[in-house]
Amino acid sequence: MWSSELLIIALLLTVECMEVGLNTLNKAATTRGMSNFVFIFYSNALALFFLLPSTFIYHSRIKPCRKLYFSMFCRMFLLALLSCSVQILLYFGIEYSNPTLASAMTDLVPAFTFLIALIAGMEKLGLKVKSSMAKFIGTITLLIGALLMTFYRGPPIFSNKSKFSKSFHQLLITTKSNWIIGGFLLGAANFLLALLYIVQAWIINDFPEEFMVTTVTCGLVTIMSAVVGLFAERNPSSWRLKPDLELITICYAAILMVFLRSLIYVWALKKKGPVFVVMVKPLGMVAAVILGVTFLGDVLHVGNVIGGTIIAFGFYSVMWGKAKEEICVEDIGMDSGSATTTVPLLRGESDSA
Repeated sequence: MWSSELLIIALLLTVECMEVGLNTLNKAATTRGMSNFVFIFYSNALALFFLLPSTFIYHSRIKPCRKLYFSMFCRMFLLALLSCSVQILLYFGIEYSNPTLASAMTDLVPAFTFLIALIAGMEKLGLKVKSSMAKFIGTITLLIGALLMTFYRGPPIFSNKSKFSKSFHQLLITTKSNWIIGGFLLGAANFLLALLYIVQAWIINDFPEEFMVTTVTCGLVTIMSAVVGLFAERNPSSWRLKPDLELITICYAAILMVFLRSLIYVWALKKKGPVFVVMVKPLGMVAAVILGVTFLGDVLHVGNVIGGTIIAFGFYSVMWGKAKEEICVEDIGMDSGSATTTVPLLRGESDSA
């Protein structure tokens, strides 16, 4: 029991560190001239190269796939459209800011999901219900923390003066640096990511074929990113892969993030559920700060610490409210003897964008 939980936690923490690593590599590669549109296309195309045979083997030898109807394909098209948009906004947001802010902003996803559910009438705000108030207070706290990290940096607390960090920091310096624009793009990316999780839950609940959903979505994202890239990036030299940091970043994103992360998330969701999976998200922000200060020469500011702490508090407040709500639903179901399964909104927290 404990060994299984420790393994899941270790894998999820590994994924968080891999995401920070990808964001850092992407920042360095774009600073050296890599186009984000080209990166998104090649990383998804390479991931599709690994997903196609894996999905074929899984459904031909282990579990036959259900029939894919046109209505379900349309849902996957919407999922792919959201995924492509999230990737574009995310990587341009990193280009204008840094990986630390990107990691902090991912904690806004539960808050955005709750707000979308309120607007759509899928959730109700009960002022006398502890779980509802915890989610509401956590949402407001998350937004305050995100705004604080975006607009306030404050005096420096610590900086690493080593030669290695200085050289890497020079690599990450870009003329496009604009913290506010980067924060806005990252906020928009995570708002769409919240929508993506809702659509993903909608698909998986009716079509529980994770391998097929991931493969079809990745294929559609590859096509969409190619179309957008051809219009946005018309310089032919930008599409030529160079055997340097650009190729390393693309391979890293395709193999470790799009392909491997999807499998880890699906397995962890089935074992422990969505609340357990997203509980490690704030640790990704901590990892980003540590790696940034240690290796990249980032300066740790007061605003980073205060904003990050507020974001972590708000995140766990939202997740506590959601967990409390699920326990109440299970208790009601047991008392009534109902066989109906209630699927909460946040149960769609699985793969990536």
